[in-house]
Amino acid sequence: MSQFTAHSADKIAISTIRALAADVVGKANSGHPGAPMGMAPVAHVLFTRFFNANPKNSKWFNRDRFVLSNGHACALQYILLHLLGYKLSMDDLKQFRQIDSLTPGHPEAGHTDGIEVTTGPLGQGFANAVGLAIAQAHLGATFNKDGFDLINNYTYMFTGDGCLMEGVASEAASLAGHLQLGNLIAIYDDNHISIDGDTAVAFTEDVEKRFQAYGWQTLHVDNGDSDLGSIYDAIAEARKEKSKPTLIRLRTTIGFGSKLQGTHGVHGAPLKADDIKALKTKFGLPSDQTFYVPKETYDAYHAVAARGAQLEATWNDLLASYSQKYPTEYAELTRRIAGKLPDNWEKLLPVYKPTDAAQASRKLSEIVLSAIVPSFPELVGGSADLTGSNLTRTKTMIDFQPASTGLGSYKGTYIRFGVREHGMGAIANGLHAYGGIIPFVATFMNFVSYAAGAVRLSALSKHQVIWIATHDSIGLGEDGPTHQPIETAVHFRALPNLDFWRPADGNETSAAYYSALTRKHTPSILSLSRQNLPNLEASTIELALKGGYVVHEVQGEALTIVSTGSEVSIALEAAQKLNAEGVKTRVVSLPCWSIFDLQPAEYQLSVLRSGAPILAVEALSTLGWQKYSHEAFGLTGWGASGPYMKVYEKFGLTGPNIAEVGKKVVDFYKKKGGEVISPLVKAI
Repeated sequence: MSQFTAHSADKIAISTIRALAADVVGKANSGHPGAPMGMAPVAHVLFTRFFNANPKNSKWFNRDRFVLSNGHACALQYILLHLLGYKLSMDDLKQFRQIDSLTPGHPEAGHTDGIEVTTGPLGQGFANAVGLAIAQAHLGATFNKDGFDLINNYTYMFTGDGCLMEGVASEAASLAGHLQLGNLIAIYDDNHISIDGDTAVAFTEDVEKRFQAYGWQTLHVDNGDSDLGSIYDAIAEARKEKSKPTLIRLRTTIGFGSKLQGTHGVHGAPLKADDIKALKTKFGLPSDQTFYVPKETYDAYHAVAARGAQLEATWNDLLASYSQKYPTEYAELTRRIAGKLPDNWEKLLPVYKPTDAAQASRKLSEIVLSAIVPSFPELVGGSADLTGSNLTRTKTMIDFQPASTGLGSYKGTYIRFGVREHGMGAIANGLHAYGGIIPFVATFMNFVSYAAGAVRLSALSKHQVIWIATHDSIGLGEDGPTHQPIETAVHFRALPNLDFWRPADGNETSAAYYSALTRKHTPSILSLSRQNLPNLEASTIELALKGGYVVHEVQGEALTIVSTGSEVSIALEAAQKLNAEGVKTRVVSLPCWSIFDLQPAEYQLSVLRSGAPILAVEALSTLGWQKYSHEAFGLTGWGASGPYMKVYEKFGLTGPNIAEVGKKVVDFYKKKGGEVISPLVKAI
């Protein structure tokens, strides 16, 4: 017997959502009306019967989280946000997909009130939802006490056929099943349509059996078009399961009500004007009006909003009582929610002298983590099955695991992601989106490329995700060109709002962490060496935080060599040889281009100054160095397998050879004649 209680506004509200979806997409003459029309019933049931949130405060910490993984259906999400009373007006709906509107073509976190994560690239939202669920499980285990169930929200996610075809969703689903995330409920819009037509052409697996194999509970509703009772019962049943995530397979008709319903014709194109009028008549709405919302629909959703405001008020009272009984935990929780870093944490960063032993920057990274993690509980993360190589698990960390496994607990801060780089990166975006957590993830530099889609969305969404990317060049040696990144740095340096750090020594590594932890709206990649790096004479944390600085200065130079990471010490060796031969040579370390670009022009030009040619040296592709140098020496093809010093020799990346290259550069510019202007001096 269904526990569903019908409301007089249910039918008209669902019809309103369907008609609005047609109008929103139709006015823009662009978008996807089909999924919003097909999913209107489940959206209505979820948001009016189950979803806990306060539209007047979209950042209430214990709100339920909603992710629209099938982000092309965003007209549905925008309509719901408007009806509920978030900061999204009817005029905003009318500006769907227009320049500078609050209703862009896919949902964007931080842009539209009530959007938790940026979705659109399929499968990303699915993995984000897993991250949101992990965050709730961890913070709930850390801060909840008897009588104080402070952090207990659910994460609900809509997903579609496209998402479930994507590998990133499969990676995340597999991990979610292992982690027994009973707080995660995915509603799968099984409408059998993708852009190419019926899913029979490419997607015929039994999705429920696949998810059962992952360790999920699976439920299904055969009539998602109108059976509100079954939809309600499935969500209610999903909420009862505490040790498994749930997938509800919901059979819907895409574009329900349209003349083209059930076909790919309603997937990625607006409906015709006569079709929209006909469906409004069918739904009992005035066919001559657009963007029409009956009073009953608004009333129903405003009642939901009022309930949400009361839920937050009750929660605030609970939090106040918690502060009296558990003042230490309260102070810690509210600090983390506010995004404030622990007091004086920066004093824990290791500082190095030139006489300190040479170490790989991956080891220097481990030393930083070991120093700060005990005072930095919001650092939550792990490695894609490379913990012993990435050196990311410190002695004080506990694994994040279900207690039933005997491998750890939800209080743990170290996540064993398995060999799932893309899922790991997208899950980290969800961890950060939840709040109270700064996620770090790790793999070999080359395999960050597997996660490129997630890294891109970190940058677009301003998620402070820290990538610890070790084995960052041909310096990894014997594993050879399959593992040696050549083009990877170029790719990630080109991403807007991403800091790519390639530190040359201990102080630069500490600086990279300082920057990554204080740049709250920017992801960072720390590109770290396998081989040992000597500590530089002139390096300091303060100088490295400028993104670039002079590590060896001379006046009246004939040449400046600029480099990063493991090649800075090679550049210094070359400069020593050149200076001994009477060729005055400066050396600049440029560990982070994007941070250097933020410095005042005066400072930049003092580092990469006019008057002599600038030669860039890096054991990677030289693409991009033209912005900072006149000439560049690096890799023009793939690397090679062998002991790393032999590999460096093979490609001419040695002090003596760079000195010879430097002489050629000096001679060329002398013969060329004329003033040598810094490459930083540009018209635009």
